[in-house]
Amino acid sequence: MRDYMADLNAGGVTLLGCGKMGGAMLEGWLDAGLRPGAVSVLDPHPSERVTELAAAGLHLNPPRQEPTAVCILSVKPQYMEEALPRVAAMADAGTLFLSIAAGLPLAWFAEKLGARAKVVRAMPNTPAAVGKGVSALIASERVDEYGLGLAEALLGAVGTSVRLEAESQMDAVTGVSGSGPAYVFHMIEA
Repeated sequence: MRDYMADLNAGGVTLLGCGKMGGAMLEGWLDAGLRPGAVSVLDPHPSERVTELAAAGLHLNPPRQEPTAVCILSVKPQYMEEALPRVAAMADAGTLFLSIAAGLPLAWFAEKLGARAKVVRAMPNTPAAVGKGVSALIASERVDEYGLGLAEALLGAVGTSVRLEAESQMDAVTGVSGSGPAYVFHMIEA
């Protein structure tokens, strides 16, 4: 079995946005063996934990972002258009983009990043915060089996992943699996 974490430690990971889900994913990757020095976080309001990790080698808001093996797009959908230009040049370098932004289809990313961009669209759910999430994913035709393996390794650090057959299935996943657990948690809290 291929050691994707070793590949990611060598090639690096960029995390565009590090809120609740991005932060949960980051913790999962670190627990799975990703070195802080292999991670760049681009976030205008980093958490205290991300600031602590910067002291351990994590690259926090570098003035110029170099291409990495994977760039996780963890910005809320309404802010994606504003944030995406910061990493768009990575598409030309062959970086794999993994989007967890709900509602933004692969065609939207192809328009913004170019048709050659390798994009995986995923929908993790709230239990990912405790390593028990389920993430559905679908990839653009530019993504090969190795790219899907990288995406699954990253998502696997916070739970399990399931490949969808068609992007149209993502809406159902978002409504049921993505929002369902959060709704139940909200009811329990009330």
